Amino acid sequence: MSHTPNVFGRLAGGTETNTFGVSFLLRRPHDSRMEHEAYLDGLDAPSERPVDFLDVRELPPPEPLTETMNRLAALDGETVFVQLNDREPKFLYPKLDDRGFAYCSAERDEGVVTAIWEP
Repeated sequence: MSHTPNVFGRLAGGTETNTFGVSFLLRRPHDSRMEHEAYLDGLDAPSERPVDFLDVRELPPPEPLTETMNRLAALDGETVFVQLNDREPKFLYPKLDDRGFAYCSAERDEGVVTAIWEP
């Protein structure tokens, strides 16, 4: 287990409480040796496009939603955005529908992978 703080000053493997008083488990980052494109395997997402990847497993709510929406605002129409989360991003789906994005999710050993792209 890593004892080095992430960019938010948090240690993986411990627990924290967010501003709403909800406790959550901090997870270790994904295997950085795994190619981000590999997360698209088995998903019904375009595989020939470039991939932009974001691991939000260590972020407390609502940071995963906020970070994802910020990244999607800057996404070009040719890139598939891949989010790795520790849970299904249920609050993200309606926002994607409202903005016309296509998406699909699948549960993996590392967490829930959601691919998002412009159709």
